[in-house]
Amino acid sequence: MDSRLTIGELAKETGTKVVTVRYYEQAGLLPVPPRTAANYRAYGADHLHRLRFIRRCRDLGFTLDQVRDLLRMSSQEDQPCAEVNRISGEHLTEIERKVADLTRLADELRRINARCQGSGTVADCRIIEALSP
Repeated sequence: MDSRLTIGELAKETGTKVVTVRYYEQAGLLPVPPRTAANYRAYGADHLHRLRFIRRCRDLGFTLDQVRDLLRMSSQEDQPCAEVNRISGEHLTEIERKVADLTRLADELRRINARCQGSGTVADCRIIEALSP
């Protein structure tokens, strides 16, 4: 990697859209980089590392506020990690709730599909009937 990346290069390197990089800057998650003489953004290795961290957190489903908190805490290396553990634990609880909801949904769809013979018309379809309020 060169010592400086353009916004397009940073985006490509991290699998992020350029508009998202700009959004993270505006949201205060990614520091605004210095500009070149031609007024292009010039991102460094710290930006790359930070954006990869943000992307990983977002891929795992953390909210932007949680990412902001995790970034703040990651820069305070001598602090205890209890707060990081709390945020992670809350997120895990939310994921487990969603998994339980999806499991119930899958069970319901299996039950509905089992009742459908796949013949006849849509007017007589048990799946449409079961999905109707």
